[in-house]
Amino acid sequence: MDLQALTFLFVGITFTVYIGIAFWARSKSTHEFYVAGGGIHPVANGMATAADWMSAASFISMAGLIAFYGYGGSVFLMGWTGGYVLLAMLLAPYLRKHGSFTVPGFIFDRYYSKTARIVAVICLIIVSVTYVIGQMKGIGVAFSRFLEVDYETGLVTGMVIVAFYAVMGGMKGITYTQIAQYVIMIIAYTIPAVFISFMLTGNPIPQLGLGSEMADGTYLLDKLDQVVVQLGFSEYTTHTRLSTTNMFVYTLSLMIGTAGLPHVIMRFFTVSSVKAARESAGWALVFIALLYTTAPAVAAMARLNLITTIDQPTQAQNLAYADRPAWFKNWEKTGLLKFEDKNNDGLIQYTGDKKTNEMVEVDKDIMVLANPEIAGLPNWVIAIVAAGGLAAALSTAAGLLLAIASSISHDLLKGVWRPNISEKDELMYSRISMIGAILIAGYYGFHPPDFAAGTVALAFGLAASSLFPVLMMGIFSKKMNKEGAIAGMLSGIGITLLYVFQHKGIMFVQSTSFLGDMDPNWFLGIEPNAFGAIGAMVNFAVAFLVMSRTGKVPKEVGQMVENMRIPASN
Repeated sequence: MDLQALTFLFVGITFTVYIGIAFWARSKSTHEFYVAGGGIHPVANGMATAADWMSAASFISMAGLIAFYGYGGSVFLMGWTGGYVLLAMLLAPYLRKHGSFTVPGFIFDRYYSKTARIVAVICLIIVSVTYVIGQMKGIGVAFSRFLEVDYETGLVTGMVIVAFYAVMGGMKGITYTQIAQYVIMIIAYTIPAVFISFMLTGNPIPQLGLGSEMADGTYLLDKLDQVVVQLGFSEYTTHTRLSTTNMFVYTLSLMIGTAGLPHVIMRFFTVSSVKAARESAGWALVFIALLYTTAPAVAAMARLNLITTIDQPTQAQNLAYADRPAWFKNWEKTGLLKFEDKNNDGLIQYTGDKKTNEMVEVDKDIMVLANPEIAGLPNWVIAIVAAGGLAAALSTAAGLLLAIASSISHDLLKGVWRPNISEKDELMYSRISMIGAILIAGYYGFHPPDFAAGTVALAFGLAASSLFPVLMMGIFSKKMNKEGAIAGMLSGIGITLLYVFQHKGIMFVQSTSFLGDMDPNWFLGIEPNAFGAIGAMVNFAVAFLVMSRTGKVPKEVGQMVENMRIPASN
């Protein structure tokens, strides 16, 4: 069976499973729609959490960024993994014990203010929509390759599918669908890594293969360093991302941004108790580690295979464009891989010099999906990877859409404007909110502000600057009042958006950028994607300053915080 037929078969089977689960587990009440009825087993919820958290940015984009940035790309690996540990230890158990299943709901209870709740909803929507934009980029990449169409057509197709099963199933359907998607994702990610590691180093364990010797006696990473330097690129294992300061702040932004993600926090309310929430967090970390420890190997091997195929210094003559392999032609159809014959010799020049480099477009988000094809793996492996990429792109998008829907219908509509709204109407408005979010994110998906992981990093920065500080202060500071919390959220997200918009354009419209991506205009050399950590510092500082000059917290709120800190027995 040829590749296209196998891909359609594998993807068709997986999508049939997803849609079948969404129909079987469709929500009949708001409790099922928002928190899946609260009865998911910790292991199952850990698997669903891993799928929810390991988005297209993790599956499709992270290894691609590490492949091209080398050591500098490790900020994503360190930041996202460390952030989940932070979330599991410092926030999730306390929020689960409190019982409000949305972040704005907790903020309303803790800061005794509808205004604080509204500000939290606004922050949540900004964070989640930005995150969904990143997922839409991944969806467009995956579907364009799978259907062998252009990126725009692939994006529209993915939007329709996401809308169908997310709107129908709610949290209950999404949870069980994500369990299936995790299984598909981890199989799709590890099988080609095992194949390629064995082919390059003779070691079938990718994590060990990364540090192993190749057939010629050189270590894989040494070989990669040698090849990229000879072609004019930065050394793979030592190149920092702009500067050490930028890397530190970027990692910190991703860490605290992870801990403030509303759609992941909601996951801990789908289990029956605080104890189950802790167990769920532990299992999720195990499932996440399976992919995250494999990613560096996938990245290095993908970069080496790409260069070896296209242009390697030891070759007597570069690859002729007319002789380009099938995988090259397939990705050209998507518009994410482009060649321009600058010297008209018919040969492909792939170098680190922009003037002579003829590979004018090698989208970093294609590397994981293209890697099995580049390595010449069997068609069934390539088809599995296509199914995994689609699963990754769809899984997190659904969770984010639910977070947006719950914040609008439950926190704004029912919590502020129409407290007597019926359960049926609340469900209806939730689904309408989802569709609206899909359309907005899809629109920006046509012209995303960055690669999938880069766009997601912007969302993490916005979460870091707005939601993380107010949650931390709400749990660990009995003195923090509503005035401080509101001022902190507004100042944190405000300064972060200002910094991002001045470099990437207002609402990510590049033509409105008034400082551009010019390094001299970056504060302390920190790029916009990493600025969330600075925004968080501003949030904390403003909140405590305002708190010191305003009223005290009511006694009953202080008691609520005290009770929340007491370890639960179940």
